Amino acid sequence: MNKFLVLICAACLLIGGCGSDNVQRIGMIRYENVTEEAFNKQHENLDVEYIFFDNMVSMLSALKSGQIDYMSTYEAVAKYLVKNHSDFEYEPLSPELTDVFCCAMREEDIALKKEFDEAILRMTQDGTLTKLVRKYIAEFYFDQTPEIIEMPKFYNNSIVKVGVTGDLPMLDYIRPDGVPAGFNTAVLAEISRLIGKNFVIVQIDSGARAAALASGNIDVVFWAVVPQTEEVLQHNVDKPDGVILTEPYFSDKNVHVKLR
Repeated sequence: MNKFLVLICAACLLIGGCGSDNVQRIGMIRYENVTEEAFNKQHENLDVEYIFFDNMVSMLSALKSGQIDYMSTYEAVAKYLVKNHSDFEYEPLSPELTDVFCCAMREEDIALKKEFDEAILRMTQDGTLTKLVRKYIAEFYFDQTPEIIEMPKFYNNSIVKVGVTGDLPMLDYIRPDGVPAGFNTAVLAEISRLIGKNFVIVQIDSGARAAALASGNIDVVFWAVVPQTEEVLQHNVDKPDGVILTEPYFSDKNVHVKLR
C-alpha cells in the first residue's frame, strides 16, 4: 500500500530550474481520499502535473515510455528497481522526507487493531523488526528472488484476510510464481505467530485496497502514511473514512525514480 508527500518533491524540481513551459509529470500510486483532478487543483501554482496509477506495472510502463518524467516511491523500492532495470536511477529528496508504514483495517475492528498494536510493540522492543529490516531490506541482494515465507497455522477458526498488492518490492512484494514474499510478508508471519490467528493472503490492486477493505473482501491491508502537515496536504488525504491504522512498523525515505 504506498503514499507519497509530493509538494516537497515538486519544490525540488522547481529548484532545479523547470519553468512554466516545462511541466514535470510525476507518477504516483493514487491517494484514497482525493481525485487526481482535485489533487492537481491544490497544486496548480506549481509547474508539475501529478498522474495517479492503480498499480506499479502501469506506472513503470509510463516511465519507460516517457508518459511521466519521475515516479514517486520509497528508497527501498527504488533500490530494487535500479538493480533490476539498468535504465533507471533515483534521486533523494532535499530536505529528506520520510513516511511511516502501518496496517489499515475497518474502524469497527478495534479488538484486531489492539492485537496488531501489541504484536508490533513487542516486535519493536525485542528487536524482531530490526532483524527483519536487516534481512529483507538493508542486507538483501535486490536482484534475487526472496524465499517463500510460510504462514503459521493454528487449529482454530480465527481467519484474517490480508490484502497484498505487490506494488512496493521488496516491501510489499509478490514473487514471479505468484507467491507473496519479502519484508511485509515476513512481518505478517510474525504477527500471526504472536496473536495466534490464521492469515490468508489475498492479492489486490493498489487502487482497490480501500474498496476491498470496506466490502469485507479483506480485513487488513498494508498502508503508508504521509506526515500530517496541513500546509502540505489536506487532512486524511491518504486515509478514507471508516479506516483505522495500527502502530507503525517501518519507515522509509521518499525518492524520485527516473530514466538515466
